[in-house]
Amino acid sequence: MSELTLLIQNYGVFLVFGTVLLEQFGLPIPAFPVLVLAGAMAMEGGASWQLCLAAVLLACLICDFFWFRAGRFYGKRVLRLLCRISLSPDSCVNQTEDRFRRYGPKSLLVSKFVPGFNTIAAPMSGALGTGAATFLGFAGTGALLWGGTGIALGAIFHDSVDNVLSTLETMGSAALMVLGSLLALFVAYKYVERRRHRATLAVPRIAIGELKALMEGGHDPLIVDARSVTAQALESAIPGAVLFNDCEPGQLMASLDKDRHIVVYCSCPNDVTAAQVAKQFLANGFHRARPLHGGLDAWQAHHAPAGEEATQMRSA
Repeated sequence: MSELTLLIQNYGVFLVFGTVLLEQFGLPIPAFPVLVLAGAMAMEGGASWQLCLAAVLLACLICDFFWFRAGRFYGKRVLRLLCRISLSPDSCVNQTEDRFRRYGPKSLLVSKFVPGFNTIAAPMSGALGTGAATFLGFAGTGALLWGGTGIALGAIFHDSVDNVLSTLETMGSAALMVLGSLLALFVAYKYVERRRHRATLAVPRIAIGELKALMEGGHDPLIVDARSVTAQALESAIPGAVLFNDCEPGQLMASLDKDRHIVVYCSCPNDVTAAQVAKQFLANGFHRARPLHGGLDAWQAHHAPAGEEATQMRSA
């Protein structure tokens, strides 16, 4: 692949911009190695590191502001969409919502360094009402820190990067096959990781119709809200639900009859958090504990007026 170095020298800035843009929009493209490569090439008189850093900033702000506005107008629906298309485990959104709420917009300074956190930081900022100027200030600074770190690493270790490039050049077209194979392996690994994560949470669900029958039949099921504090702030809980995060699990379980129906719900894709909490109940002898299939969305759709339900279905 003798043209590799020349390609990077001539189109390095555009390569950085395009790779970062695609990654930030959610495609499984690891952009950080490209930043390291750009930093190494800058030391060899290739692409200007200043222009590469500007390209990182522009690409990040374009994507971040897009997801920020989407979060402002569509809230939780955008967060659920991002987690569905993400190659990270489905719990990524639920695990990072409260982290964002704890630190606020300042968390944008480090969000791009944390897998999963980067996925939801921008739309969560919009959903929680962060001001546009504040968001852009922290998001831009975070993009510069992330991009500058990658470029600086490339500059520091440029000799090692040069050796890798030289090896790729001697491989000719086989280098493209190697790089493509590595990318395919990365995507396959993340996909298998997600499937394995789902398999560990293969707990029988209860449908909304079954829950309604239990309630109307006088079985008095205990409904447990397993959502994060942030998710609870964005959408109201099911009336009468126990907030799991507000309880000490041991004390809660000690106060309950183990033959009671326990229905756990969340608002995350594939009912992941609800399944995790339901497994805790099952492990402690509550053999009738089940996650609610479809979570809060299923409850809201079931209780929405006919016209509103049709609107929700069209917008989903």
